Amino acid sequence: MRVVAVTVKPGSRKGPLVEVADDGSVTVYVREPAVEGRATRAVGVVLAKHFGVAKSRVTLVSGATSRVKRFRIED
Repeated sequence: MRVVAVTVKPGSRKGPLVEVADDGSVTVYVREPAVEGRATRAVGVVLAKHFGVAKSRVTLVSGATSRVKRFRIED
């Protein structure tokens, strides 16, 4: 299990995309807008695909209404 801090970029034409910087910070670009949790759900799906786990193994820990969110990823 690991907890990943993610900066979310909703409504992006680049998405869906996961970028990991040299310092280890993670930025996720998604096409969905930040309305009614749609972008957050999309980030969960993108992270699951990126880490090769089922969607049910990715859980939002904190930051539901923030652009910086923490997700728990269970291996």
